[in-house]
Amino acid sequence: MSVEYSGTGDPARSLALLWRTREKTSRKGGDLSVDRIVRAAIEVADAEGLGALSMRRVAERLGVGTMSLYTHVPGKGELLDVMLDTVHGETARPDDVPGGWRGRLEQIARENWALYLRHPWLLQVATTRPPLGPHVIARYDYELRAVEGIGLTDLEMDAVVTMVDSYVHGAVRGAVEAAQAAQRTGMTEEQWWRAHAPYLEKAMDPRRFPTAARVGSAAGQEYQAASDPARAFEFGLARLLDGVAALVAGRAAR
Repeated sequence: MSVEYSGTGDPARSLALLWRTREKTSRKGGDLSVDRIVRAAIEVADAEGLGALSMRRVAERLGVGTMSLYTHVPGKGELLDVMLDTVHGETARPDDVPGGWRGRLEQIARENWALYLRHPWLLQVATTRPPLGPHVIARYDYELRAVEGIGLTDLEMDAVVTMVDSYVHGAVRGAVEAAQAAQRTGMTEEQWWRAHAPYLEKAMDPRRFPTAARVGSAAGQEYQAASDPARAFEFGLARLLDGVAALVAGRAAR
């Protein structure tokens, strides 16, 4: 799987696009704007993967000439930054989440999980240099406020939200791969398991692999699949937040 990197475009041009400080509109072939171009690019990436994304492919989707895009977007690097910022604006950010800080972090994690499932190409983008656009910053601010006033330092607040986001990024990969496998093979995880499980039972000697045989059998019967990414996500998220709870309790005890 190829990896793209955010933050590779010209900084001044990327920031101008992200904050729409220099918007242009073309009347040739209909109204063409940064928003239309970005939406078309997201649709291409959603449907065909990030590897199919190019200025030419986006122009084809819009029914315009490739060069007309460059009037609004300097290149693919800047376009990718705006795509990332745009999809991060999709996550819900309610103020009345029950359950205190833990409930708020759970809500954030599940929103981000759903975001990756809607846009699997996000897993192909390295964002150590994130696009500093309005939606990314608003999301970061919202996530920080989830742990505001619970006894953590500013650096600990940043570390907690980064940890939760990183956990979701890693955990959702299995769910995305399962969905893509079902789409490309025409076989669900349950169908695959039912086809393979009888042969595995015959081939695997439980005397040689006693723990794997026992646990694998219990998991297979429960999941009707080799794994259950959604259940693993919820289990891991609970344990992760248990750790945050221990940190918060330790701060309160001082």
